[in-house]
Amino acid sequence: MPQEVFVFMHLCCPAVKDPMVVERSNLLSMMKLSIKVLIQSSLSLGRTLDSEYPPLQQFFVVLEHCLKHGLKVRKTFIGQNKSIWAPLELIEKLCPESADISTSVRDMPGIKTGLGRARAWLHLALMQKKIADYMKELINRRELLGEFYEPGALIMEEEGAVIVGMLVGLNVIDANLCVKGEDLDSQVGVIDFSMYLKDPQATETTQDDSKMTAILDQKHYIEELNRHLSCTVTDLQAKMDSLEKTNSKLIEELTAATDRINALREEQEQLKQENAHILQTSQRKEEVTLQDSQLELETYRQTRQGLDEMYSVVWKQYKEEKRIRQLQKELELQIGLKQEIEVAMKLLEKDTHEKQDTLVALRQQLDQVKNLNLQMFNKAQESDRVAQKKEEDMERLEKKMIQMEAAMKELEQRCQNCCCCSLFRAGLESELSTEKEQRQNLQRELHREQDNSAELRTQLQQLQGLQMELLDLRQEKKQLQQLCEEQEQALQEMGLHLSQQKYFKKIAVCNIVNFFYESNDEATRCKQCQKEFSISRRKHHCRNCGDIYCNSCSSNELALPSYPRPVRVCDICHSLLLQRSSIRS
Repeated sequence: MPQEVFVFMHLCCPAVKDPMVVERSNLLSMMKLSIKVLIQSSLSLGRTLDSEYPPLQQFFVVLEHCLKHGLKVRKTFIGQNKSIWAPLELIEKLCPESADISTSVRDMPGIKTGLGRARAWLHLALMQKKIADYMKELINRRELLGEFYEPGALIMEEEGAVIVGMLVGLNVIDANLCVKGEDLDSQVGVIDFSMYLKDPQATETTQDDSKMTAILDQKHYIEELNRHLSCTVTDLQAKMDSLEKTNSKLIEELTAATDRINALREEQEQLKQENAHILQTSQRKEEVTLQDSQLELETYRQTRQGLDEMYSVVWKQYKEEKRIRQLQKELELQIGLKQEIEVAMKLLEKDTHEKQDTLVALRQQLDQVKNLNLQMFNKAQESDRVAQKKEEDMERLEKKMIQMEAAMKELEQRCQNCCCCSLFRAGLESELSTEKEQRQNLQRELHREQDNSAELRTQLQQLQGLQMELLDLRQEKKQLQQLCEEQEQALQEMGLHLSQQKYFKKIAVCNIVNFFYESNDEATRCKQCQKEFSISRRKHHCRNCGDIYCNSCSSNELALPSYPRPVRVCDICHSLLLQRSSIRS
């Protein structure tokens, strides 16, 4: 048996290098055989086929293998899935007639897998005799099949179109398949080649085959005619029913329309009567309204004259009030300027008072520094004197020590000379004891003097530190004196500025200033040299341009037309004004 199958496969499919091509040709030949055997057996049987018919079962197995050829493996959460149900579901979108099959397949309770649903769908499509139409729609849309099949799959190639053409012949078969009771999920799709291997002795004659085919063709032609006639009859019956329904509806609408027309005629007569009555009443009302309008016109003319007179009076009053308000606004502006000038004067006075207080405090600090300097100078002189005295005492003590050492040496010599004499021994011992006591006293005094000298040295070091502090204080004193001089100059300038401000205050009340000075808060650097302002480097306004400069950049004074005497101007304005005066002269 296996040798025969191998020979059969070898004859059906010639030697090809690509395995996908070999598989496609083998499946195509198997499909041809299965369809041929199924049609021949069904025609010889002469009755409707059921699901247990072996050639039909083998046909479904071969069709399933054809659909599975080149199918992509789809990964899911559970694992890898390779089912033909996904491409068959596309037919529902492409061909709306197949929606009933797919819905009935999904609603079947016994089927759980995609393969079982695909098998049930194929059974139902065969019973409807539309399996070829559905497969044709699927193959025509190969761009959608690329999602499910690989490029070399059977359905994606020309063999798929050939199989669809062969499936058209299955419309001859009448099948009545029971799908609900079968276990379609667990069926094993194995091709049985035994029924396709023919016995040469059991072959029928060609004449019988031709007769049978002619009879079957006639039978199918008659069935097709009957089917078309039944379809036309059902369509005509449906049209008749719809026409009867529409006729009854039209009759009802006619009766309702006649009733409505009668009612409208009655309403028209009533409206005519009402229209005549309304015309009479409207004419009466028009006459009354004409009389009223004439009276209103006369009253309107009278009131118009009175209103014109009132308007002229009110217009004059409005002009007077407008002039008064303009004057009040000008007065308010002048009062506001006056108040601003007074506030500025108060602020300047506060600044002067504060600066005077700072000057007093600085003078007090200078006096304290001077007193400290005097005290430190006196202490330094006293420490110098004490150091000199102690140095003299040290020299005296050293001389005494030298004398004592000489006396000790003489005494020792005397002792050596007088060792032999026992008479003088007692006297010498007494002298020696006295000399020792004196020596001990002298050593004590020496230690004391050494301690005093160490203290004096420390005091000398302290004095040197005090001298350094004295030098630093003198330098600070010089700096403070310079600051005091600069602040005195600034105060003098501020006094001049205040006197000028008091003078200009009287002028500003009468006249509005043509320009505004730059505010002191905004200016932090000199406009010309760009140096920062401080207590020593004061701010000064140029009376010509209004900008703020330091003392060195605005030290010039010139007579301006808006000031009675020469005032401070910056270097730039000074040079410009001089050029103008020279050009005029």
